[in-house]
Amino acid sequence: MTTIDYSVWDHIEVSDDEDDIHPNIDTPSLFRWRHQVSDDEDDTHPNIDTPSLFRWRHQARVERMEVFMQKGEELEKTLTESKRKLAEAQRRVQELLTASTDEAKAELTKAQAEEKQLRKEERSCEKKMEEHRREEKKMPWNVDTLSKEGFSKSVVNVKPDKTEETEEEKEEKHKTFVEKYEKQIKHFGMLRRWDDSQKYLSDNPHLVCEETANYLVIMCIDLEVEEKHALMEQVAHQTIVMQFILELAKSLKVDPRGCFRQFFTKIKTADQQYQDAFNDELESFKERVRGRAKIRIEKAMKEYEEEERQKRLGPGGLDPVEVYETLPAEMQKCFDDKDIQMLQDAISKMDPTEAKCHMKRCIESGLWVPNSRVDEDGDKDEGDEPQYEEVKKEDQ
Repeated sequence: MTTIDYSVWDHIEVSDDEDDIHPNIDTPSLFRWRHQVSDDEDDTHPNIDTPSLFRWRHQARVERMEVFMQKGEELEKTLTESKRKLAEAQRRVQELLTASTDEAKAELTKAQAEEKQLRKEERSCEKKMEEHRREEKKMPWNVDTLSKEGFSKSVVNVKPDKTEETEEEKEEKHKTFVEKYEKQIKHFGMLRRWDDSQKYLSDNPHLVCEETANYLVIMCIDLEVEEKHALMEQVAHQTIVMQFILELAKSLKVDPRGCFRQFFTKIKTADQQYQDAFNDELESFKERVRGRAKIRIEKAMKEYEEEERQKRLGPGGLDPVEVYETLPAEMQKCFDDKDIQMLQDAISKMDPTEAKCHMKRCIESGLWVPNSRVDEDGDKDEGDEPQYEEVKKEDQ
């Protein structure tokens, strides 16, 4: 059985053990009188001002403690200064050792003697400091040293508010993460079994984050655009797995890396309600992916058509296809048959103003190129027909 050592309480300085008593009081008589009175009687002598006496005795003890502490502080300062001077002297000796002149050798001898003296002073200071510490340990405890303040303030562990990341910071964070772990994210997206997914995340817990979920969403849309529907549905399943883990972490207010095992345990226990919620979210996500992919395809088609239209524009900035569609049927037939005489006959039968307007638009769109072949003298060769450019019309 372990015994308790009560010897530490043998040297507690209480009021009756005080050595410093007011000079006008007979100390032995006072102590004898105080020990003779009954415990339930007032032990204060009628001729003694007890509060004043206790204040005086306490003040004497406090002054002794202050003198002792001040002595310790002075010894500490002296020791620190001695160490500093010794370090400087040692550095000086090392510098002089590398010199080869006679003057340097003389200085070296002097510096070595100074170093030796400072080393003695340091040992003397350390000895005095050690004696002071031993003396401090031997001092009896009193009401001022039985306990000391551990801390003077209360600290409340409050989670700091996270500053909202800007869009640029989020984008940069996502880009950096993907560049580093893209191969691992794709591998996770192709897993099928619950156990395989759980093991892979256990081996790579850094993947349990928003960046992985965001990349998987983009990956699903890319696969749907490429018409890889089966792969899209597989990756969509893993995307919802990651999103459910993140939602569980938010509800529990914990790091996602610390609760993904809880998700797999819950989903594998065949909780029908939880499973139905998972499947419903998965189907909704697939529909959203298909919608986003359709929008992306339509946008790409529009951009392609606009690029093609810009390539077709004539010298006047008009699209020949659009101009052709606005021409009268008679003029369209002329361009279809590539019959210039028929075109001239059709123009002659039209209102001059209307015919001029149509021909102007044909020229600006490049559908008609007048005087394309001119001889060197600038005269048009007889029998040469005006040239025009045939435009391939898109299928209606």
